[in-house]
Amino acid sequence: MIMDIALIVFALFLYCVCAVLLVLEVFLPSFGLLTLLAVGAFVWATMVLFGMGAGVGWAGLVAATVLIPTLWVLTYKLFPKSSLGRAMFLKTDPRAVGDAIADKEQLQTLLGKTGRAVGPLRPVGICEIDGERVVCNAETGFVQKDTDVEVIQVHGHTVTVRVIETKL
Repeated sequence: MIMDIALIVFALFLYCVCAVLLVLEVFLPSFGLLTLLAVGAFVWATMVLFGMGAGVGWAGLVAATVLIPTLWVLTYKLFPKSSLGRAMFLKTDPRAVGDAIADKEQLQTLLGKTGRAVGPLRPVGICEIDGERVVCNAETGFVQKDTDVEVIQVHGHTVTVRVIETKL
């Protein structure tokens, strides 16, 4: 009786190992080795349970279909909140709704106006024109951050800007 319980616990442990190995496969480049080990743990656990009887084997497979996805979901829900997960994922600052102009009619009013490149235009980037942030295309090449620009063309949602040459 105790031996049967120990085998069931061992098989459930192997199912957990299978789930952990499958999660690690996502984060570690093992070229399928971890997946192969996970399949091996799954097969071994299934063989142990079916060796005890068909009913125990089928009950183990049902437990595996619940246990493995549950561990996956818990891992992907909890991992980003852990210290290691926070170190691995990029932090993004939330932007306010309406941060950039997207209305075609409003973009047409910008034609001929001047502004400043908020960031580099490679050739696309953000410019601030009349206090509004606008996604702009540079007329030619790369435009440095904080460069004065002039809107020379508005076609649909595409705003094209030209660098204003400063005279010395």
